[in-house]
Amino acid sequence: MSSTAMNFDVPQDLQNYLGQLDDFIEREIDPLQHQDDNDRFFDHRREHARTNWDNGGLPRDEWEDLLVECKKRADKAGFWRFSLPKQFGGQNEDTGRGANLWMAVIREHLASKGLGLFNDLQNEHSIVGNFPQVVMLQHFGNDQQKEELIHGSLEGRVRITFGLTEPGHGSDATHMDTKAAKQSDGSWVLNGGKMWQTGMHKATHCFIFARTSGKNGDAKGITCFVVPRTTTGVKVESYQWTLNMPTDHATVSITDVKVPGNAVLGKEGEGLAVAQAFVHENRIRQAASSLGAAVYCVNESVKYARKRRPFGKPLAENQAIQFPLVELYTQCEMLRLLIRKTAAEMDRMPHIEVDSNLGDKISMCNYWGNRLCTTAADRAIQVHGGWGYSRHCQFEHIWRHHRRYRITEGSEEIQMRKVAGYLFGYLGAKKEALSKL
Repeated sequence: MSSTAMNFDVPQDLQNYLGQLDDFIEREIDPLQHQDDNDRFFDHRREHARTNWDNGGLPRDEWEDLLVECKKRADKAGFWRFSLPKQFGGQNEDTGRGANLWMAVIREHLASKGLGLFNDLQNEHSIVGNFPQVVMLQHFGNDQQKEELIHGSLEGRVRITFGLTEPGHGSDATHMDTKAAKQSDGSWVLNGGKMWQTGMHKATHCFIFARTSGKNGDAKGITCFVVPRTTTGVKVESYQWTLNMPTDHATVSITDVKVPGNAVLGKEGEGLAVAQAFVHENRIRQAASSLGAAVYCVNESVKYARKRRPFGKPLAENQAIQFPLVELYTQCEMLRLLIRKTAAEMDRMPHIEVDSNLGDKISMCNYWGNRLCTTAADRAIQVHGGWGYSRHCQFEHIWRHHRRYRITEGSEEIQMRKVAGYLFGYLGAKKEALSKL
């Protein structure tokens, strides 16, 4: 392996970029957060301030308007579209700028600062954006879909929600009750239902996955449809209240929903490829965000333990305080190396090769990062005592939010099962050798 590949230093141009982000936050975003009592969305009042309890628990308009204003400023400054290709105003280049390693470092850096308008992971908001739907459209959309939906999304005219999970099916996506029947004129009629369809309250379009051929358990035969939100037969039945409020997670019924033949995204029967187009990038970035939040919890606990003096001496002198934080600190350091090594290797190979070569490492990073974060938040609550239990500290919010990621983005059991597949040779490079045993 070359010496360049073994260099674990953050590249100087990336370090410089982190400095530019910090400067932008200090100049433009922090003042926006502090004006007009916008701090209510981040201090102990945050859950109440963000949630319209009398409107189904949906996000308050003032909260979402603030996030939109923040993104506009980040976009104007050239940060928001950073991870996108240049054709869409981003900085993603073959040299790596804007790719997985850069995004992993940036995501950890921002999350390690704690909660703030610059980066609020409860709803995937950040001054450096994440664009799964744009990537799906970029790889699978026809010219009309790309023109209408990609540019519309980036300009704020289009908001797409993702309909894969169903009331009776979660991780078992190949077992799907939603069906689509092709009509004689080439159109389709969809029937079924979806659950946890995030962002439905502001959606203009839905990506709806439905079985068009084959039987339950078949990976082939599922098709992705682009369905305008206002289409007759698309109905929000409820919004599910969750551990972390507000909620925008809808249960949606789909009754005789008719769409034209050109509403298919990608190839007919190959919709799961669309659903998985961004899964690896999203998981490594989520792992980095969870790592950053864990680092924040550890650092704040260390500072508090040095300040707090029960019985006349610093709390930090007690090994019962030291050792759990030492273990968390050690795990953060090790996870950081695996995340950055994996992200760098992702950047050095074609997208189509990532799953077979690195799928297990990405799953390791993701499930362990999410678990580490909730453990670190719980320990921070314990170290801070009564203050940790209060909403005046951020740890309860971090725990409640990141606990979600042990279920979404592929539950940790699904991720561990994938790692086991590589380890025991049911998947990946060991498959041929171990199958002979």
